[in-house]
Amino acid sequence: MGNSQRNSWILQLTAAAHLHQVSFSTRVIGLVGHNVTLTCRYDTKTHGVLSFCWGKDRVPTSKCSNTILSSTGEAVSNRRSSRYQLLGRVTNGDLSLTILNAQTEDAGVYGCRIEIPGWFNDHKVNIELIIEEAAVEQPVTQNYIISTAGTTDATEILTASASESVEVGHQQMDAVQSETEQVIFFSSIGNIGRMAGLLLLTIIIILCFIFRRMFLMKEALKHHNSVTAENIYESIAMT
Repeated sequence: MGNSQRNSWILQLTAAAHLHQVSFSTRVIGLVGHNVTLTCRYDTKTHGVLSFCWGKDRVPTSKCSNTILSSTGEAVSNRRSSRYQLLGRVTNGDLSLTILNAQTEDAGVYGCRIEIPGWFNDHKVNIELIIEEAAVEQPVTQNYIISTAGTTDATEILTASASESVEVGHQQMDAVQSETEQVIFFSSIGNIGRMAGLLLLTIIIILCFIFRRMFLMKEALKHHNSVTAENIYESIAMT
């Protein structure tokens, strides 16, 4: 084979490589402390279940660079960390990589290679992962309305700011709860005092009624004795 034929053959192979070796590049943004998924799929109806690998670098000419997960079929044969998971159905061609509890050091370029039989047929996906800090949740303001039982003009409104991620918010909520309990306690004491006053007033009214009735009965008895005595005197005088 002459040099010209050899060079022509090399050029044809290079052209075939660029034509058949499919490569895609995308960008994914994840949040610190959250799960993030890097998508990689292929058609299992056409190719069946194939070997694949994930690496933390761009996909090289063969295999994966800095391999973090690989498989020779349905079962994973190599996994660098338990935070790297395949949550899709591998048998359906879903090889998407999910990174659990993502951290800032997880940022970088990830490559997925699916080994399709034949020369220069491999499917390659390069994904740039950007990790950002999760947004701080805004405080939620809640109003607590506390009414003292038995009154119509005594109403107190307590306002507290609560945030799940800020410890101060919990302290404020505890303070509001404590103050609420105090208001309820004093309100209960006030109710007991009013009930005791009503009971005492009722007893006084009953006693007054009893004393008045006894007084009237005593006066009636005196009047009856006086009349009886007068009748006796009149009878003696007539005889």
